[in-house]
Amino acid sequence: MSWTAYGTFLLFAVVLVLVPGPDFAVVTRNTLAAGRGRGAWSAVGVASSNAVQGSAAAAGLGAVILQSQPLFLTIKWLGVGYLTFLGIQAWRSAWVGRYPSLNGDGTTPPGQAVVGWRQGFLSNITNPKVLAFYLAVLPQFVGPGAPVAVLLVFALSHAVLSLLYLLLLVGALHRARRLLSRRRVRRTLDGFTGTAMLGFSARLATESA
Repeated sequence: MSWTAYGTFLLFAVVLVLVPGPDFAVVTRNTLAAGRGRGAWSAVGVASSNAVQGSAAAAGLGAVILQSQPLFLTIKWLGVGYLTFLGIQAWRSAWVGRYPSLNGDGTTPPGQAVVGWRQGFLSNITNPKVLAFYLAVLPQFVGPGAPVAVLLVFALSHAVLSLLYLLLLVGALHRARRLLSRRRVRRTLDGFTGTAMLGFSARLATESA
């Protein structure tokens, strides 16, 4: 493994994780809706999915999925449906405008950790473009015929960077949560995140394999 190639990949991965996408929207909404704990678990869910998809790509399973058109389309449309569902939920919250008062420290209510992890994991695992990214980008840095272990190091490094960035995002949102959770501000944010999720859903639906 070339350390120069690895360093270049890390810089590329940092730029990639900073670009807002469905994961950003899901983590943001969970943090504002139920506190730092649920937001952090959403971030863990996203990173878990990245690790799964990166490992699949490294093991050669990703290519099988992408080459199987019915399977690829099934994953794609599950992603479209799930993002649409989350977008409509956010819009509904913005329309109704009823929000519970903040709990004392803004942490996750009991049982909500699983909800946060599930939403983060599903928003990422049902996006086949993540798997396509690993298959298209990793060979550019490791070269042909690279050992599976090297591919895993690169793929899991991206997952770790994604987790660190999303946890920083959760921390920043938590510190500003009292301001951001004011009814008028929260309705605006729910409307924005709902629109963003529906936009990501539409983009995924119209993209070709």
